[in-house]
Amino acid sequence: MKAADYQLLLEQTQALLAGETDWVAKTANLSALLYEQLNDVNFAGFYRYENDELILGPFQGKVACVHIQMGKGVCGTAAARRETIVVPNVHEFAGHIACDSASNSEIVVPIYRHGQLWGVLDIDSPKLSNFDEVDAQHLEQICAEIFK
Repeated sequence: MKAADYQLLLEQTQALLAGETDWVAKTANLSALLYEQLNDVNFAGFYRYENDELILGPFQGKVACVHIQMGKGVCGTAAARRETIVVPNVHEFAGHIACDSASNSEIVVPIYRHGQLWGVLDIDSPKLSNFDEVDAQHLEQICAEIFK
């Protein structure tokens, strides 16, 4: 999925979230949309930042880790750095947390609410190098829609 496909996905996201105020409803539907529309994905979900850790929120895919410490794994590292991280091969990422042994690549996007870290979007793939900077740019734009 690249630029043109992401434009359609952004429009679908905007329509899906329009008028909804509940973060659980928003992230639940958005995780389903991303899981269905992105290629070669085996997990698409959200972790919210609370009490200095990430706690599992709505997702699609196999059972996932519930608590992730800040700075740990790809999710905790992205949250601590406040930046999107694209990992072509999770087996080469120091400290990777393997919630699903089938995952081979990952992208994690921080999400902000009122300028503060709210949580992260985590997407895993069984395919190596499934994500790149184009995905990062567009998924950041999609995540910005959650709290507009």
